[in-house]
Amino acid sequence: MTALPTPRFDEFPRHEALTELLMAYVQARPNLVSVRSIGRSHEGRDIWAVIVTNTATGADVDKPAFWLDGNIHASELTACTSCLYYLHHLVSHYGQDAQVTHLLDTRTVYLVPRLNPDGAELALADRPRHIRSSTRPYPYDEPPVEGLNIEDVNGDGRILTMRIKDPHGGYKTHPEDPRLMVPREPGEFGGEYYRLMPEGTLINHDGLTIKVNSDLEGLDLNRNFPAGWRQEFEQSGAGPYPVSEPEVRAMVDFLVGHPNIGAAISFHTFSGVILRPCGTRSDDDMPPEDLWAYQRFSALGEKHTGYPVVSIWHDFKYHPKEVVTGTQDWVYEHLGALFWVVELWSPNKEAGISGYKWIDWFREHPVEDDLKLLKWSDDACNGQAHVDWTPFLHPQLGEVEIGGWDKMNYWRNPPPHLREREAAKFPPWMTQIALSLPRLELLRTEVRALGPDTWRVRLAVANSGWLPAYVTKQALARKQVRGVMFEIFLPQDPEVSLVSGKPRMEGPHLEGHGPKQTQQAFLPERDITGDRAVGEWVVRAPKGTRLQLVASADRAGTVRTEVTLD
Repeated sequence: MTALPTPRFDEFPRHEALTELLMAYVQARPNLVSVRSIGRSHEGRDIWAVIVTNTATGADVDKPAFWLDGNIHASELTACTSCLYYLHHLVSHYGQDAQVTHLLDTRTVYLVPRLNPDGAELALADRPRHIRSSTRPYPYDEPPVEGLNIEDVNGDGRILTMRIKDPHGGYKTHPEDPRLMVPREPGEFGGEYYRLMPEGTLINHDGLTIKVNSDLEGLDLNRNFPAGWRQEFEQSGAGPYPVSEPEVRAMVDFLVGHPNIGAAISFHTFSGVILRPCGTRSDDDMPPEDLWAYQRFSALGEKHTGYPVVSIWHDFKYHPKEVVTGTQDWVYEHLGALFWVVELWSPNKEAGISGYKWIDWFREHPVEDDLKLLKWSDDACNGQAHVDWTPFLHPQLGEVEIGGWDKMNYWRNPPPHLREREAAKFPPWMTQIALSLPRLELLRTEVRALGPDTWRVRLAVANSGWLPAYVTKQALARKQVRGVMFEIFLPQDPEVSLVSGKPRMEGPHLEGHGPKQTQQAFLPERDITGDRAVGEWVVRAPKGTRLQLVASADRAGTVRTEVTLD
């Protein structure tokens, strides 16, 4: 057996290295891992999907499945790391850990570590740029003719902040630590003030006015999904029409083509929080059963990871008057699968800051928080999270200083020595979700003679999963799932025919074994065996005839068996 690769979780791989790593897993464990391209990016790079399951116990499409993706946003590279960590966890623990072994024997995990390979390559370039998503120019393809283009000016591989002394500037140095820039107080005058701007170069500078240019590549792939899609004037970066971008189309096509996917997680950075639906409506407007399921699994997420779980609608709006849609709305609202967004990593938490509201903190917070973060930079990051201000002769502005927060390497992503620690928090939770997915199992088959050449054939199946076979009420409302489908396949023989029943029949939607109420409820559960279903046929055929029987449920998998008439 080929040894497993030993990935470096403190480094972010470029596309070529990522490809080699994934193929090394296939070579080491071909019985558990396969890789396929689900599409190509704008620049033509393969978007790799990793299929993890024990092929000896069935094909991936015949098992209930869990989806995991990362790095849809260019510089959120730790999202890719977290996917790779889970891949390594599954493969290295198979055969040793009972939960992981049972998971891969009975279910499938689909991983797309890097949904946006072009943007990640740009973020990892020697002279990086930190765009939001795809490298395709949007909404216009003309480069700017004036203004400030954000980029690495001094060639140190980082994009920081420039400060210039200006009596009209909005910032000043903190009296206790001059490295820290703090806002000027209302009505304050008579001090030394600075104007701050992103590190970059200026085009056609008039010596007075500076406007920061938007990235030429203005797409946000997470706004290109079909659910709740709106035009650019309402939702920036959404693209010209839903699923216009090849990266999003690859994911949408794959999920639609794999109805066995019942739950999903998308890794992003940063905030140190898990986000759950809905993004477009309140909890009161959700199907109660779905809300209860979300609350149950979200509580497990908090227990396993230490990350709080919040509603997007109630607790994570960028602006209180705006609604932002994305992957989470499409996967749950359209497909009816369970879905969470994980915003990895919180510098605030590392610095001991607590009691703040997620988005509001970025608009305004006490200077004491900045001092805590600066101390964290000094103590835990060797002074690199906040870079000391260094003089630089700017080609257009003359004497400036460059420094401030290194947002790419310490805010959008953890520092190298903390990346594996952050990724390691999530495998137990993801495994528990995946093991709770519905799973169709064979209960028994029955063959009973009704005459010399007439037989009653029955196929009984059950859902052994915690979740119902339809997973959510939203899936039923959107008609994304059918009840159990029973099929019988007769041999091509004139003596064999179907007397009653149909070659393909739809049965009930199967419940899971998750209790609907406690034992102290007022009324007893009515449908005690709601997890079971039976398909029945009457067949005319000679004794000894063999018949193929199949039962399937979109999200619970497929059962195949054979009976002999005797």
